[in-house]
Amino acid sequence: MSKITHKQDALDYHALGRPGKVEVVPTKSTNSQRDLSLAYSPGVAEPCLKIAENKDDVYKYTAKGNLVAVISNGTAVLGLGNIGPEAGKPVMEGKGVLFKIFADIDVFDIELNVTDVDEFVRTVKALEPTFGGVNLEDIKAPECFEIERRLKEELNIPVMHDDQHGTAIISAAALLNALELQKKKIEEVKIVVCGAGAAAMSCTRLYASLGARKENIVMTDSKGVIRSDRAGLDDAKKEFATDRRDVSSLEDAMKNADVFIGLSTAGTVNPEMLKTMAKNAIVFAMANPDPEIGYELAVETRNDIIMATGRSDYPNQVNNVLGFPYIFRGALDVQATQINEEMKLAAVKAIAELAKKPVPETVNLAYNQSNITFGKDYIIPKPLDMRLITHVAPAVAKAAIESGVARKPITDWEGYVDSLKKRLGLDDKLMRNIASRAKSQPKRVVFAEADNYKMLKAAQIVKDEGIAVPILLGNIDKINQIIEEHNLDLNGTVIIDPFKEEKKLQEYAEIIYKKRQRRGISLSDARKLVRDRNYFGSVMVELGDADAMISGLTKSYKNVVKPALEVIGTRPGVNRVAGMYMMLAKKGPIFFADTTVNLDPSAQEIVDITLLVNEAVESFNIKPRVALLSYSNFGSNDGVTAVKMRDAASILHKGYPEMLVDGEVQANFAMNADLMKANFPFSQLADGPANTLIFPNLESGNISYKLLQEVGGAEAVGPILLGLNKPVHILQLDSSVREIVNMVTIAVVDAQQRQQAGK
Repeated sequence: MSKITHKQDALDYHALGRPGKVEVVPTKSTNSQRDLSLAYSPGVAEPCLKIAENKDDVYKYTAKGNLVAVISNGTAVLGLGNIGPEAGKPVMEGKGVLFKIFADIDVFDIELNVTDVDEFVRTVKALEPTFGGVNLEDIKAPECFEIERRLKEELNIPVMHDDQHGTAIISAAALLNALELQKKKIEEVKIVVCGAGAAAMSCTRLYASLGARKENIVMTDSKGVIRSDRAGLDDAKKEFATDRRDVSSLEDAMKNADVFIGLSTAGTVNPEMLKTMAKNAIVFAMANPDPEIGYELAVETRNDIIMATGRSDYPNQVNNVLGFPYIFRGALDVQATQINEEMKLAAVKAIAELAKKPVPETVNLAYNQSNITFGKDYIIPKPLDMRLITHVAPAVAKAAIESGVARKPITDWEGYVDSLKKRLGLDDKLMRNIASRAKSQPKRVVFAEADNYKMLKAAQIVKDEGIAVPILLGNIDKINQIIEEHNLDLNGTVIIDPFKEEKKLQEYAEIIYKKRQRRGISLSDARKLVRDRNYFGSVMVELGDADAMISGLTKSYKNVVKPALEVIGTRPGVNRVAGMYMMLAKKGPIFFADTTVNLDPSAQEIVDITLLVNEAVESFNIKPRVALLSYSNFGSNDGVTAVKMRDAASILHKGYPEMLVDGEVQANFAMNADLMKANFPFSQLADGPANTLIFPNLESGNISYKLLQEVGGAEAVGPILLGLNKPVHILQLDSSVREIVNMVTIAVVDAQQRQQAGK
């Protein structure tokens, strides 16, 4: 893997376009002079006067109640150390992004050029009127302990240093479940904590709150065991100094220990040390990016251990994102004055309990597993489990109310849970789930236009991310030249030049000839066609030499779809193919069809397209709500396209009564459930907006998705080709690298599903 390439990728990600990762977006209309006069002068005076009368009304009239400050001085950044506040800003922006996408919490990141504790506390205290909560981040120990302690005492809003408490909360939830599985009690187990930084201290304190006995805990640092007879201990280390005199090293401490908690550096633990631990041991090696002992090595050494790390590529990832977004969400929603021990313990128990509940199909699909169940490889929820917000946030809110720190108690808990669900759309979260699923079982994808920088860059990304195994088609010298010029890392990737594969050309030509000999194709014609990389790649997929193909970046759609149709053909029982776009809008994904293939389909052809799209949407674990669009509403006009869509709806209602579909209907009624219910309460779409739109012709579908993409700001994923017997997906002309990566991801999941279905 090229370090230079990845450095540049990271720099480009942050620099290109609008620099950074966040922006401020108005939440009210600002289209007219009246809007502006309400937003600012003179209208803004009214909420100001209300807040002056009652300071708590700031939560009613401003964004304070959903605004968290992520504050750092850059003295202990992400393992990078003391790099300063400016250098730490990209990390703080990133933390803000996580708050937003997982819990819909707005963030201002604030980087302070302050190292003195008194000045830091004084500065943050002065910011209290602006924020509903404060997330302290990347502040070095021991100053971080004093800063958090004082701010919690002096501020009347929630304050949490996530570096300390985030890891503590998630690892504590994992520990409770691991102990249950290993049939051990927390008050009896011997615990070794390797590391003595902020996270290690907070973890140990929280384990003690859950029942662990301090006399059963041994903590080590770079100098060895922290013993009470060691000179020069600071107050934090004195708290966990052991009185035992028989241990002076990590090796000594590990003997007969039940639990190892690693918050130090890679390679600290070796197999021999692991073997000395007690039976049915628990090992949380949480150093990042590389754990204290590698996962594979640990489980090979001991088959009776339960292992967790901080990495996403192994089971039981201890990831702070399971906690901090939802802890702050619950605290903000009851206007808590602090995040106290009761709230942290409530989060621990809620996370632990969620892991024991049946895993929804969306999570199984996201990780490409059939039945994730509570056990040694699943002791904490997966980060993409969307139930976290509805389990952890209410638990934290209840604990705040019961412990007396909530200023706005919740009484309608069912309504609160519903409000949490509505906060999170499925836009980019859907693509994250799809990508996670692809990574679980990468497939071989042919890049038919590999002599193109964008295609090669996308190939490198999907290779590095573990999404797919790329196979590159094209002139080998030209491909290698592009790789070298752009410093890409595609070492080990198969490159095939069809012109140099005489044996394959002959074999593949025979395949094309057999399939098309009754369609006017001679063997000589087949030998010419197979030299076209789209024919060559299609035959590779047809024969199983590859699992999927991507093409179309530099050629027209029809020139790519034709070889796929002639070589692979449609699925049994399918009469035609169709093109679908997945539009990732702020309110969630919307599926558009047909956007690429059928020019002016008949009513029956509209039915065929709808059936294909309905099946495809269901494959993403989304319930399709299908609208057959027109300029007419349920018979209000009798034009040709209106009647066509009306007839198609009638056929679908009679033949497929289980399908949620209606039409003909105008787009605004289809997307606005209130409008539909008020005017057409009989419609199947009256209880919610459509998420799947079927257009009367190619022209209207193609125009609509491009308008939504360019004017509406939706991200287009597609075109997803439906109905072929094997996975071939065709790009838009001149797609971006991101769009190519998205389509490769879709192609891999498509191949996975077909394999699982035995197709």
